[in-house]
Amino acid sequence: MAISVEDTINIISQLHLKQNFEIIPIEDALNRVCAQNIYATSSLPKFNNSAMDGYAILYENKDEELEVIDTVFAGDNNNTLLKNNCCVKIMTGARVPNNTTAIIPKEDTHKLNDKKIKIIKNVKKFQHIRYIGEDIKEDELLIKIGENINFSKITLLSSQGISHIKVYKKPKIVVFSSGEELKLHYEKIQDHQIYNSNTPTLIARAKELGCDVRFIGQAKDSVDAIKELIENSLDADMIITSGGVSVGDADFTKEAFNELEFETIFDGIIIKPGKPTVFGKIGDTLILNLPGNPLASAMIFEMFGKLIIQKLLGSNEIYPNYIETNISQDFKNKAGRITLLPGFFDGESFNVCQKRSPGMVSTLSNCNSMIALNENVDFLKENAKVKVLPINWKFFTEIKKDFLTNE
Repeated sequence: MAISVEDTINIISQLHLKQNFEIIPIEDALNRVCAQNIYATSSLPKFNNSAMDGYAILYENKDEELEVIDTVFAGDNNNTLLKNNCCVKIMTGARVPNNTTAIIPKEDTHKLNDKKIKIIKNVKKFQHIRYIGEDIKEDELLIKIGENINFSKITLLSSQGISHIKVYKKPKIVVFSSGEELKLHYEKIQDHQIYNSNTPTLIARAKELGCDVRFIGQAKDSVDAIKELIENSLDADMIITSGGVSVGDADFTKEAFNELEFETIFDGIIIKPGKPTVFGKIGDTLILNLPGNPLASAMIFEMFGKLIIQKLLGSNEIYPNYIETNISQDFKNKAGRITLLPGFFDGESFNVCQKRSPGMVSTLSNCNSMIALNENVDFLKENAKVKVLPINWKFFTEIKKDFLTNE
């Protein structure tokens, strides 16, 4: 029995999956998910230092002629203490004398002679001093389990002298196809045959989302042939297929899964397009069987398959996120089910794609996003608020949100 979109997302979010990890150099950790809480090993700055090229002074001497008693460069292990009516010439990043109470930029001083200066601008106490720990404090939590590693996280890690990090292993995804009426893109076809676009689409998308993906072939139209492919794939974290889950006489996929002790998690989603979507597992291997229609298959994968992959990646961010904008023109909809509409968000408004039949293959090549209309929406007026769900980039959140567009 088909379930609601809300129930589908709840089921996916509550999946308990075994997460395996590996330890890799931080330079190789881009777009991986952290498998440990990482704490600062030292404060940043590690010592009080100067934010400017200039002079370290005692604030109470700001109106006096100051004698330059030393010069400190970045990297110097300096232990000089300031004396009354004296200063130290200092470079950006250099350790300041412990009793420094202000840094005076070089351009705010007048040189009286080789050993004396006079301050010519107003001075604020503690100006231009970068203090221990004002950026990062020792033992501060820097990266949480389940956070995605990007360039800025690598900045944090390298600043702490961390060279390797524990991350979750990439999910292993197997994609196969069935249906002798379909031919792969490198095969010759006859006039009554068509190319299989679903399989390359799903392989490419799963790779884009950070998975290790294998294609194991196309099965002939028989239960035994499909069972052989399934049995060969049960070392994967998830098997993705499309088609073969309706009630036609030649739909062998569901029968093949059932003969291998397939445990159904849900069978159908109350949504359009893409109602005949089946999700379950055999042992520890998840099975996602998508609709055969190309656009329906791709959009269901964008709506729900990506969430499953977020779980497999070990990410904390498993709920759809959205950008609120306006629709560019009036739109009529047949209410009754939640409706996925592909389109293009140009930064100012969302434009619904005019070509969106479930069997089309060209639609998403011209789209970068979609909206999900509530089942009660039958009309959206131009400039009505809509919630855009990105397709061409990841946009998830740890917080569950209502991403449905309402009237």
